[in-house]
Amino acid sequence: MLRHLKLFFLCMLAVTDMLLTCSIALKMLAIFWFDEHWIEFDVCLTQMYFIHTLCIFESTILVAMVLIALWPFASIPLHYSTILTSSMVIKLGLVGLSRALFMGLPCIILIKRLPYYTSYIIHDAYCEHMAVVKLASANTLISRAYGISVALSVIVLDLLLIASSYIKILQAVFRLSSQNARSKALGTCAAHVCTILAFYTPALFSFLTHRIGKNVSPSVHIILSSLYLLVPPTINPLVYGIKTKQIRDQVLSLFSHLKIIEY
Repeated sequence: MLRHLKLFFLCMLAVTDMLLTCSIALKMLAIFWFDEHWIEFDVCLTQMYFIHTLCIFESTILVAMVLIALWPFASIPLHYSTILTSSMVIKLGLVGLSRALFMGLPCIILIKRLPYYTSYIIHDAYCEHMAVVKLASANTLISRAYGISVALSVIVLDLLLIASSYIKILQAVFRLSSQNARSKALGTCAAHVCTILAFYTPALFSFLTHRIGKNVSPSVHIILSSLYLLVPPTINPLVYGIKTKQIRDQVLSLFSHLKIIEY
């Protein structure tokens, strides 16, 4: 049962990564291939909403996956086989999606109300929140404050939840008598840590450089923000494809089948 729930979260993560990549990559390719260095304002806001909503939702999925994947290895008094049913997982997904949708909407509403008179050039590869807010010809304190509060609540709160979960679970793991169980749990931890670092580290640097890095060149902003969105969808299939037996077996059987057909 737990394996099916893990695969369910992996499916949600995969769909979120694909949508997140399409939200930025299609316009970036249009810029590189067709020299289309322009975007309609409403399209820009739509892109921004999808990007930030999907990032918040992915952060929620990562938090849930830490608990789902590591609970079986820890001596936690939870009957996850009866608590973590399919309906409960669907409810968790809907709660995370609702959180992302409602947290991202005020950013768009606040930006929509700002006047833009002088500059229309976004120094970024996509419509990032702070890059668009900086173009406004009015007081942007409310938009900046809300953007900071959303970023801090997502990055800091979710990272604290993940860190506290790891601390409690690792304490329980090291109390296990079986060396095999400890090795399996630590291997699962390593896979999750790789995914978490790939997602949160560029996001944190991009967040800080946009707000306190006044002397940072625009090229650095572009590189960091692009890594923040494009690297995790690239790493996640590799990490979870190797660590998840069902996915690994399917990939190996596919390659073996192709090899038989070739001969």
